[in-house]
Amino acid sequence: MDLLPSEEQLELLGLAREFLTGQHPIPTLRARVDEPCAVDREQWAAGGEIGLLTLGLDVDHGGSGRPLEDEALLFRELGRQLAPGPYLAATLGARVAALCGDADLATRIGSGRTLVGLAEPRGDGEIGPDGIKGTFDLVDAVDCDHLLVVTAHGAGLYAAPDPGQTEVIESIDPGTRLAAATLETTEVSQWLPAATESVQARAMVLNAAMLAGIAEASCELATEHAKNRVQFGKPIGINQAVKHACVDMAVRSEAAVVQTLFAAVSVGSARPDARFQLLAAKSVAGRAAIANGAVCIQLHGGMGFTDEHDTHLYLKRAHVLHHLLAEPTDVLAELLAQGAAQ
Repeated sequence: MDLLPSEEQLELLGLAREFLTGQHPIPTLRARVDEPCAVDREQWAAGGEIGLLTLGLDVDHGGSGRPLEDEALLFRELGRQLAPGPYLAATLGARVAALCGDADLATRIGSGRTLVGLAEPRGDGEIGPDGIKGTFDLVDAVDCDHLLVVTAHGAGLYAAPDPGQTEVIESIDPGTRLAAATLETTEVSQWLPAATESVQARAMVLNAAMLAGIAEASCELATEHAKNRVQFGKPIGINQAVKHACVDMAVRSEAAVVQTLFAAVSVGSARPDARFQLLAAKSVAGRAAIANGAVCIQLHGGMGFTDEHDTHLYLKRAHVLHHLLAEPTDVLAELLAQGAAQ
């Protein structure tokens, strides 16, 4: 199986990278840290207009009709660029709306005119086609129009709560907005059962792709610093400890990317072991992103530990993404159980 990007995929990634670096440079994370929304809504709509939110959506629903592995490559780039905004919730929200037959809502979400935030249940709660009820952690949902809830038995879109119902939580990542809300019974706008399509599987693959991108970006940042940082007249990269650290980062990055792309192919082609592969991707990519982020800070020495340097931003985003959709310990436990059963 060839997991290397094709020329067409590389061209797609180049266009996405050009847009992201122009619209969402990393310094804007700090500039908007006090804003209720991490991304400017005009810039968000601009991304929607060029198809960043509908890459995997069928052409009949206004998307590009690309396979899941192409979406994974795009989300890998989103991770590399530390792009702010609810890309995961919007991409999946547009898909849920489209597959449920609400073409108008799918178009509004896909064009960036309607924002969707991610809601994750905290403890017990009621989630299903009859509505949701309970306490939820909200990700990039402070200024959104709808909430996306993803579970193993289905995914649904719900009306966002009033601002007065939400409690803003300080986030370690300046590019992510966190909040919590205790909701009374909220009616579902659209509900897509897992029997029709597992949104959770797609979500975990795309989440892993962002983590793999962070692992790669941290590795490249550290390696570049090791080549250019001179001490006692020589680059610090000549030291064996630095060399070994950079090699370990590269190995972790490669493992994360390859496993994530294979998981995307497995889910997209409905392989029997798709669940095992996506769990492996989530675990491997999460560990790689956190480990590489920490080593990147260390290799930058004293300046790596300062707030004004960019190195810590990758590690902070990695921690936020690592805990989305499923706790790392739960992912590892299920992965080990599936491995033992095979």
